[in-house]
Amino acid sequence: MDQTPVYLFAKWKIKEGQLGNVLPLLPELAEKSRTEEGNLFYKLHQSNSDQNTLMLYEGYANANAVEAHRNSKHFQELVLGKIVPNLESREAVLASELNI
Repeated sequence: MDQTPVYLFAKWKIKEGQLGNVLPLLPELAEKSRTEEGNLFYKLHQSNSDQNTLMLYEGYANANAVEAHRNSKHFQELVLGKIVPNLESREAVLASELNI
């Protein structure tokens, strides 16, 4: 099994007027994600120039841990079930660190 850490950079653009529906869900999402076995960190950021833009920076022990996160009950219920319907757009980039 590959043990190369994987980092996820996600950008969520929240629909106008829906920020109040998304922000209250984030503490539970972060708490549950941080307790996953393969999670290295889970950080949430809000744009300084557009409050409706959230950036997520996540670290996982390997690709299997990313898959486990995406298949977790809290991801399915909170992200896909409750957050995504409030998003205008959603981007995610998986990356590996360059050891330069």
